Amino acid sequence: MSALPVDDERSKRPGLRAMTSRRVAIILFNLGGPDGQDAVRPFLFNLFNDKAIIGAPQPIRFALAALISSTRAKAAKANYARMGGGSPILPETMKQAEALEKAIAQRVDNVTFKCFSAMRYWRPFVKDAAKAAEDWGATDVILLPLYPQFSTTTTASSLSAWRRASKLPASTICCYPISRGFAQAHADAILDAWRKAGAPAEPRVLFSAHGLPQRVIERGDPYQWQVEQSVAAVRKLLPAEWQIRICYQSRVGPLKWIGPSTEEEIRRAGTDRAGVIVAPIAFVSEHIETLVELDIEYAQLARTLKLPFYLRAPALGAGSAFIEALADMVERALSAPGVTQTHEGGRLCPAAWGMCPASSGAR
Repeated sequence: MSALPVDDERSKRPGLRAMTSRRVAIILFNLGGPDGQDAVRPFLFNLFNDKAIIGAPQPIRFALAALISSTRAKAAKANYARMGGGSPILPETMKQAEALEKAIAQRVDNVTFKCFSAMRYWRPFVKDAAKAAEDWGATDVILLPLYPQFSTTTTASSLSAWRRASKLPASTICCYPISRGFAQAHADAILDAWRKAGAPAEPRVLFSAHGLPQRVIERGDPYQWQVEQSVAAVRKLLPAEWQIRICYQSRVGPLKWIGPSTEEEIRRAGTDRAGVIVAPIAFVSEHIETLVELDIEYAQLARTLKLPFYLRAPALGAGSAFIEALADMVERALSAPGVTQTHEGGRLCPAAWGMCPASSGAR
């Protein structure tokens, strides 16, 4: 399939590959993570110095970021040491990039593609990805956040950093919380974890997403609503008798966060004597929140509470269903240069969620 018509007589001749000068860089955004112990503190500083995370003006935000990164560095280093010293998120993203390049090349034969990793808070930074794309000779780019659900704290922050770093013509995929391939990939991962454990009876599925302060949602951030839509889409693909819960993890600081928390739901399962399958609905790569928080800390809590079983569905990674879902969106974005779109190009969020670019007229 060709994404765009090619005004070359060779494109009309069977058996010949159409040639074009269009070179599309696919920019894969993610948070990033420290690649070693020495990077933990500067990574944390970059995270908390982002105005999308802490809205205080400078120099107050700088001082707060310095204080938080200093006080949290020791505990964070210990957690990263449990994973070998650093975060696996960049290697995971590189695997996704390689798989996506292959998938889209098989679909579109008149465009040259290359994927670039753009990490928000550690190397390769967004500005590094922008320079690499330009050095490669990109004619235009497709901006693809690896955050399925849009939030001002993730997608918007990464896209803002891109606009500061590059003037290349860009098409933007803002979110894909109910993409059919995304939902199917999650359902497959949950069912596979259940079957590998011997298909225990009456599992309760805890869809765990990264939490946000309640006040972020109250400002019109659509993240929580989109998480709920993701869970509803996956739920249709699971056995009807299974119990489903949505919960949020990784709370930090004194502010009120959206809930219930994942810890609360595990404790509730203990009270109800229910076995659980935890599915990281907002994470597409394994990293500290899945490998430490879910696999170690919450697993220990489940053992303490004597849950009948505690299973964890893996993050989607470079699984074929997820990669094909990304390829679907990339292919659609090829023919819509300069457009900000959802998984199928149309409006998704209700108008009340005014901070979603696809619902505010920014498309």
